[in-house]
Amino acid sequence: MAEYDRLGPAEFFAQHGFAPTTTYEMVLGDRSYPPKAVLGVAYEFATGDRLASGDFEGGRSGAVRVLTALGFTIRQIDRPGK
Repeated sequence: MAEYDRLGPAEFFAQHGFAPTTTYEMVLGDRSYPPKAVLGVAYEFATGDRLASGDFEGGRSGAVRVLTALGFTIRQIDRPGK
């Protein structure tokens, strides 16, 4: 999350190979983050191995489940017309 805050969304996605979230967001305080991208970058920082977006699931059965189990707040994005 610090990397996302430091770089800003566009540079974060460009440097780490992820795209903006469309379904879920991770909430911490008054900020929101893309769960799959944050989890993927955290994995890279922890292990030194880079994961591509296609290497793991981002939805309810993937990143959202992992981050929820770790105690993070995840919410579904309200999209107009849905």
